[in-house]
Amino acid sequence: MHEYLSRLLEQLSDKLHMLWTRLGGASGAEEPEPVYALPRPDHADKLTIPVCEAAADETAQREAQARGQFLARQERWDDLIDEIRNADKARAATPGGAPIAELLAFGARSDVVLAAEHALQEGKPAADAPLLTGIKALETVRRESPADPYLSLIVALAHLDLGWAWRGTGWDAALPQLNRNRCIAHFDRARDLLAPYDGVDLDSPLIASAHCALLAGRRDARSRVSGDYEALIDLDPNNPRHMRALGYHLLPRWFGSYDELELQARRTAARTQAIWGSGGYTWVCFDAIGIDEDACAKVDVGFFIEGLKDIAMARPEQEMINLLAAYCAVVIRQGLGASTEADLARLQIADCAYWLVREHLTEVHPMVWAHALDGFDNNIRVSSVNRFAARGRRSALQAIGDLFREEIAQGCHVTFTAEGPRLDPA
Repeated sequence: MHEYLSRLLEQLSDKLHMLWTRLGGASGAEEPEPVYALPRPDHADKLTIPVCEAAADETAQREAQARGQFLARQERWDDLIDEIRNADKARAATPGGAPIAELLAFGARSDVVLAAEHALQEGKPAADAPLLTGIKALETVRRESPADPYLSLIVALAHLDLGWAWRGTGWDAALPQLNRNRCIAHFDRARDLLAPYDGVDLDSPLIASAHCALLAGRRDARSRVSGDYEALIDLDPNNPRHMRALGYHLLPRWFGSYDELELQARRTAARTQAIWGSGGYTWVCFDAIGIDEDACAKVDVGFFIEGLKDIAMARPEQEMINLLAAYCAVVIRQGLGASTEADLARLQIADCAYWLVREHLTEVHPMVWAHALDGFDNNIRVSSVNRFAARGRRSALQAIGDLFREEIAQGCHVTFTAEGPRLDPA
């Protein structure tokens, strides 16, 4: 018990830091310096590790989105659809696993969606032009090629985005009736547009993924969630994002239960064993246990950690290692203190940062660590990319330094090489 309590105290400074940065981020204020309960340990001058400021994954995502936006602005719809279809069929993805087809489709509708979001944030009335003109223009383009599934997909996804924009992030009980009606109308239109197209029949992970996104607007979501995601994962088993989304949406707060989460995690591990080993179990639980104390308390920790090891072996690229290390060092620690049973699981998983960093990490990807501070929330608004990346760099160096605190206390300087960390006399 003494060891357990001492380790909880070690996390106190990190928890205060994360709370402070979240409050700062929510207000749009400049990122504050970390706040520590104890004197801040200074590891920066005791570590030498390459920092990848322009990660290949971030660059690839920006380029794909910009390409989709460019082709849509030029009204080169045939070229856009060809590129989306080819990327979808090839399961093309960025180094971090983001589907290229999805990024192209997002870029193609981004002007419409961002204009509408801006109008809503400014409190414009429902008849304001930015809320209607853009989506009407996309509908007009679709009517010129009504049988093309990918063009219908782009319009459907735009409707989904607009539905979520009307929904907002507030409590459901406080949602104005107008917003509720507009949200439902956009979701209904998206469902009608996608109804003729089946992702399995078309061999399209992108369309299957869109059907999963539609679950939020379906009354029968609980009966469909496992089957819809199972079809998506089987279409694209190499992409862990689908498995992570499955676990998230199987939480009771969405469409599932803890028993169904555990069952589907094990089923997914069995179906993807040739690719991920036990990693399928880990991916399905990955985000779910990070945000839900009961899910974390119920997770099979040994199976989860075995999956972490298999993922690191299957995907030793630094994008993946940074993701796993940041998850163990930052994300899984964020719920410490809320549940004793969950804390036991969190601390065991957090310990995996030790071997991930010492045996696999060779460089830091600041953006991954910055997103980890927000629990890998894809909806987080980043007002300054440079400030956001600097925040991630600080977090990474602090976490890595903590893992070498005994060696640093003994006077060693830690230098990361392609073969792993090297300890030199300071």
